[in-house]
Amino acid sequence: MTDVAVHVLEPNRRLDAIDRKILTVLQDDASLSVAEIGDRVGLSSTPCWKRIQRLEADGVILRRVALVDQNKIGLGISVFVSVESADHSDAWLRKFADAVSAMPEVMEFYRMAGDVDYMLRVVVADMQSYDVFYKKLISAVPLKNVTSRFAMEKIKSVTALPVPAA
Repeated sequence: MTDVAVHVLEPNRRLDAIDRKILTVLQDDASLSVAEIGDRVGLSSTPCWKRIQRLEADGVILRRVALVDQNKIGLGISVFVSVESADHSDAWLRKFADAVSAMPEVMEFYRMAGDVDYMLRVVVADMQSYDVFYKKLISAVPLKNVTSRFAMEKIKSVTALPVPAA
């Protein structure tokens, strides 16, 4: 299973209003220069850059990326795949998590509470590509049930988290 690093803010270190503004600005456009970000949050470049570096070091900012339109690169089908397992051992989960994490079609992968054990968001070019993915998924480890739900229309999709007020 892929190790997930848990980042915790330094003890007694809280995000202040300026940190929150920086996060909001960066989530909207991470390509802005430090000077432009500073202008938007009311700081000069140096203190703004130091705050961004600290937010990165503290693990609040995980990385800065470009968002790509999946349809424009030929990945027009989104599938939500729910998985039920009869095996809930650590060894099974490690093998399953490693296999799924290595599948580039899987955009998101969650362990769930409720009537399904795992939920995946998968993007593929077409139904044939999904069938190839599905066969790879079901051959990775024993599964009790796999249910695929195909998205017909994306109504809302955001990447920016709603940064709560202090």
